[in-house]
Amino acid sequence: MSETASAGKYLTFSLGEEEYGIGILKVKEIIGMMPITSVPQTPSFVKGVINLRGKVIPVVDLRLKFAMPPAEYTERTCIIVVEITGSTGSLLMGCVVDSVSEVLNIKAEEIEASPTFGSRVHTEYILGMAKMDGRVKILLDIDRVLTSEEITSITSAA
Repeated sequence: MSETASAGKYLTFSLGEEEYGIGILKVKEIIGMMPITSVPQTPSFVKGVINLRGKVIPVVDLRLKFAMPPAEYTERTCIIVVEITGSTGSLLMGCVVDSVSEVLNIKAEEIEASPTFGSRVHTEYILGMAKMDGRVKILLDIDRVLTSEEITSITSAA
C-alpha cells in the first residue's frame, strides 16, 4: 500500500464518469489540444510529442493508459503538463484528459486510503480517495502512473 495522500491543493479533472486529482505542485501548466507528432515504437497510450515553446514533451492519453475506451477529443479536451520524477530525474510530460474541473483544497479528513479493488486504475498509482460533496475523486501519484521502463521507452523514442 502506498503512503496516503496529503492534504493540500489538487487540480481535478475528468476521464469519462470518473474524477481525478493531481497535486498542484506537479502541474506546470494546462494547454488546449494542439498537434501531436506521433512517435513510432511507443506504447499505444503514448500519443506522441508536442513542441511547447521549443521543448519536446511526450504526451500520454490517460484514458488509454487506464484501459478506458478512447474518446473523441472535444473543445474541453486538454493537456495537463506535469513534472514527473523518476529514477532518471525529472521530466515534463503531457497528459490528455477529457476536461479540467478546478483546483480544490482537500483536507486530510476528506482523504481515505485507496481500495484494493474496483478501480480501473492500478492502486499503486493512487495516493488516496477524496470524498467531497457526495462524490469521490481519485488522487493520482503522477510519478507512478508511468513506470521507469515506460518513461525510458518514451524519452528514447522522442
